[in-house]
Amino acid sequence: MKVGIVVPYSWSFWGGVVEHTELQAEALGHLGVETRRIMGSDPPGSFTRALHPRLGRHGQPPPDVIPVGRSVIVPANGSLPNIVLSPRTVGRVRRALADERFDVLHVHEPMTPAIAIAAMAMTRVPTVATFHANGPLGWMKVGKPAWGFLADRLDARIAVSAEALEAAARWLPGEYEIVPNGVLVPDAADPGNREHRVLFAGRQEPRKGLHVLLRAWPEIHRRSGARLGIAGADPLAVRLLLARQRIDDEGIDIFGFLSQDELTRQLLRAKVFVAPSLGGESFGMAMTRAFACATPVVASDIPGYRDVMTAEAGVSFPAGDERALATSVTALLDDESRRRALGEGARRIAVDRYSWDDVARRLVAIYERVAA
Repeated sequence: MKVGIVVPYSWSFWGGVVEHTELQAEALGHLGVETRRIMGSDPPGSFTRALHPRLGRHGQPPPDVIPVGRSVIVPANGSLPNIVLSPRTVGRVRRALADERFDVLHVHEPMTPAIAIAAMAMTRVPTVATFHANGPLGWMKVGKPAWGFLADRLDARIAVSAEALEAAARWLPGEYEIVPNGVLVPDAADPGNREHRVLFAGRQEPRKGLHVLLRAWPEIHRRSGARLGIAGADPLAVRLLLARQRIDDEGIDIFGFLSQDELTRQLLRAKVFVAPSLGGESFGMAMTRAFACATPVVASDIPGYRDVMTAEAGVSFPAGDERALATSVTALLDDESRRRALGEGARRIAVDRYSWDDVARRLVAIYERVAA
C-alpha cells in the first residue's frame, strides 16, 4: 500500500501537526506501508527570512517530502501556523498526485488551504482526514461556504481527541473516530539521575503560556535552584518577552528549535516538564513526549489537556496562575520519590496508550477499510 500524507503547513517550521506526520510516516514505514508527504518548504535565503522572523530548519527536506510551495504566517485559532497559500501550489499538488499514484490519501487539517483543499479537490483515491484543532475555528465561517462541500468526499474522519472531534463536528457534522496522536517512545528512560532542570517546549505564542512560566520562574529558581530550558520558541522572541516582563534570565537556557533526537535528549535529562498553555489545545503532544521519557508533567488545567493528564503522571494547576505553577513545580522538585513515581507512571501511560506502533496499526486498518 502507498499512502500520501498531505500537510497544509511547512516542513521548515516545527509544530504539532508537522511532528505528528513525521512520526506517522516513520511508524507506517515500519509496517511496510510506503508513504510520501506533500507539504510546504521554505528554503534558506533572504526571502524566507523576510517572510518568517522566527528560526526554522531551512535545509533540504528528507526524500519522502514533496515540497509544493513556500509558506506564510496566518493567524488562526490563537496560533500562528505557517500555511502555504500560493496559487502555484495547486499545479504542484496535481503533479504530485499524478506522479505518485497513491492507493490512499491521508489529509491532515483538511479544511486548510491551499495544499489540503487542492488535494481533496483533485484526488481520485479513497481519502482519510485527521482533524487536530480545538476551539471555535472562526475561520470556518469563510471556509465552510467556500469549500466545505469537499468534506463529503472523505471516506473516513479521524479526530485526535474528544475536543478536536467536537470542534470539527460543530462545522462538519458526520461520523468521526478518535485516534490519538502517537508519541515517540525511547527504548529506555530512567526517571532518576536527572539534571536539576525544568523544561518547556513550544512556540512563542501567547496561548502556549510561556509568559506565565517566565513570571513564575524567579520564585521557582529562588526556592529550588533549578535551571529552566526553553525549547521550540525563537530565542530572540524569548529574550524580548523577558525584557517586556522585566525578568532576569538567571537560570534560563534558551535552546531554540531542537531536532526530534535532541528534544528527546533534553526530556530525558529534565526532572520536570511544564505545559502552561492557556487554551486552544486539543491534545498536548509535548506532554506525551515528556511522558514517554519518564518525565513528570506540571500542566495547566484546560479542556484540551484533561484527557491526557492524569494524577499518575503529573500535577495540574489553574491556567494562568503563576503562583500555583511555582508551588506545583517546587513541591515536585523537593519530593524526589514522588517525582520518580510520577515519571514511572507517565512512561507507562505513554507506552500503553500512545505508542506509535499501536496508532500506526489502527491507521492501517482504516486505510484497508476505505480502500476496500
